[in-house]
Amino acid sequence: MNSSLDILNIFIPNMIILLGMLVQVIFCLINKNIRFYKSAKWITVGTLFVSLISLFDVQFEPIYYAFSDALISNVYTVFMQAMILISGIICALLTKKAVASRRNRAFQFHAIYLGTILSAMLLVAVNDYLSMFITMEMLSFGCMFLIAFAKGYKSKEAMFKYLITNAVATCVFLFGISYLYGVTSSVNFTVINDFYMQHTAEWIYTLSVVFITCGLLFKLAIFPFANWILDIYEVSATSVVAFISSVPKIAVFGILCRLLVFNFSYSFEFPVILLVLASITVVWANLIAIRQKNIKRLLAASSSANASYMIFAASLVSVYNISTVLFYLLTYIIMNLGVFSAVVLLENSAFSNKLYEFKSFAYTNPMFSLAFLVALLGLAGMPLTSGFVSKIYLLSAIAQSGLVFLPFLIVLICAIVIALYYYVRIAKLMFEKDSSQTERYVIYKTESASIVLYVCAAITFLIGIFPNHVIELCKLIAYNI
Repeated sequence: MNSSLDILNIFIPNMIILLGMLVQVIFCLINKNIRFYKSAKWITVGTLFVSLISLFDVQFEPIYYAFSDALISNVYTVFMQAMILISGIICALLTKKAVASRRNRAFQFHAIYLGTILSAMLLVAVNDYLSMFITMEMLSFGCMFLIAFAKGYKSKEAMFKYLITNAVATCVFLFGISYLYGVTSSVNFTVINDFYMQHTAEWIYTLSVVFITCGLLFKLAIFPFANWILDIYEVSATSVVAFISSVPKIAVFGILCRLLVFNFSYSFEFPVILLVLASITVVWANLIAIRQKNIKRLLAASSSANASYMIFAASLVSVYNISTVLFYLLTYIIMNLGVFSAVVLLENSAFSNKLYEFKSFAYTNPMFSLAFLVALLGLAGMPLTSGFVSKIYLLSAIAQSGLVFLPFLIVLICAIVIALYYYVRIAKLMFEKDSSQTERYVIYKTESASIVLYVCAAITFLIGIFPNHVIELCKLIAYNI
């Protein structure tokens, strides 16, 4: 079905975001008074909220297709788009300081911000490689402009590093598509899947899917496409980093899981290749994180490591494993955004991003410290947090995949134990008394960031105690991928 009604049905949430972008551009052209720069944030939040509400009216049963089967709408697509929109709203609430230093560019910033979210939403809905390439490049360029928005040459240098690495990954990605098209004469996911249901997959198929996956591994900062992440996290605005660590990840895992279930499921070698790359990345990322003395660089390594954890489960394709990825992704995004909202609050209170700033913090800022610790220890996988449940769920999924994957399970367990060290080190610093350091307090100038912190901490705790309903929801979504 490709009628105008079907296209409208799928595209309504995206059209709302397009309308929001248009409003931001109009204000950018006609508004010369920088006193109203704060309204740009609330236009973005309002646009994303309305788009989120409109998702409930999107029909996804039976599966809907649009634009000559280039886009698909089902339960899985709507779930991933809802996660993108919620993450986008949260990150938008953290952007006050990012645009405060460049108030005359606030509307441009938020127009690009909305465009990047639109790209992410389209990426999880694509059903052919041409649309996938276009939306991935839109997503990448949006992230580049957001990275370069901060003042100073360092942000521009970081953007160029992202650009060059992305260019290499894109070339490899297109090379893989050319091979797959040469064999199947199509770029449509459904047609390619039907082709390999009737034909035996040869070595060129494995080579092409490895190349295609390289374009996605770049967005997740998986080895060997992870060299950009530390510098970009350090020099970019914290709200932009929070965005890059959440929205693109949701979009990339959204399309990667769909490809693994269908187009990439005909190669026995491909899952092993993914597992090897994930193993290398978790070792690299966790060893790098131990050495960091800057909280944003530590979270950069943590982001890469957590993406690798999800790759472990995603590569061993089954409904149970995909539901594990969805549950882990959902809980990780909540905990991660909670930690970044805490970093935003610290920056607004004139704290630096150095870890030594956390000394004696628990005694001077008890409520803030409690919420921050819940989110941080959730990332570490401590009991009574959603991070603990997600890691147990992840380990059980790999353990049930067979004894042949036991070495990878051991690597994953060792990596999680190593990661526990650098998360707990921050908690230890917060309770370490230092008489030489003057008492300093978090000033709640940004109410939005404090609300985000406390809400994310509460959700992390609640899911840790009552995870069953969320797990069942993820199983339902995975079954309808």
